[in-house]
Amino acid sequence: MATLQAIIFDVDGTLAETERDGHRVAFNRAFAAANLSWHWDEDLYGELLTVAGGKERIRYFIDRYAQRDDPAYQLPAKLSDPADLSRLIADLHAAKTIHYRQLVQDGKIPLRPGVRRLMDEARQLGIRLAIATTSAPDNVIALLETALGSDSPDWFAVIAAGDIVPAKKPAPDIYHYVLDHLGLDPDGCLVIEDSQHGLAAASQAGLRTVVTVNDYTRHQDFSQAVLVLDHLGDVGQPARAIAGNLGTGTVLDVNLAQHLLTVPFPAR
Repeated sequence: MATLQAIIFDVDGTLAETERDGHRVAFNRAFAAANLSWHWDEDLYGELLTVAGGKERIRYFIDRYAQRDDPAYQLPAKLSDPADLSRLIADLHAAKTIHYRQLVQDGKIPLRPGVRRLMDEARQLGIRLAIATTSAPDNVIALLETALGSDSPDWFAVIAAGDIVPAKKPAPDIYHYVLDHLGLDPDGCLVIEDSQHGLAAASQAGLRTVVTVNDYTRHQDFSQAVLVLDHLGDVGQPARAIAGNLGTGTVLDVNLAQHLLTVPFPAR
């Protein structure tokens, strides 16, 4: 039987509700600062989350919405060629990152239930931690340092973030990168994700995955997950199994994580 050697965490929507309360708000602040009339409400942002990556999300929005006649979605008139558009997207994304970090530093984005508990237990037992995310590295570090402590980035053997690999989730590249740098086989690792894209990426890398759903992802297809929960569970906040078996406990702990490595991969 494989022994649990590492737990690999996604970030956005998994460690914290960063999408709705963080990135979405930061995008809107960046648009306003650039004198753009764009506003991403919660429903629109849910659609945009089908696209991985912040710059990619802006471009998708422009392609799908900003070419319309609706003045609320107009592009700036100064844009005259594709290079101008690329610069606008890069500038907006850079500004959004600054606004996001400020939201994090202001404590506006707390961790989801059970995240700190599971990390602490894993560290006490010598199980390695890793991060695999499409979020920008600076955003990840800001969240970790604010929510977990200034030394917390050192808890992770690997922090794989942003454009570190050619293809973003649902491609498996980020998970292959993490496994290579951990020097581990997939059988000894468990992934914690929140989205269908993340689950697809991990599954293609041969990794078993627990999904903790949120408001944006709860209706997605998680048939390839070994367990689907509403959250990881904490003291006074028992987790609820949406699919799979939580056993007799009320949280995802290291013992359950170890057991989940024995669960066969769901049939494709």
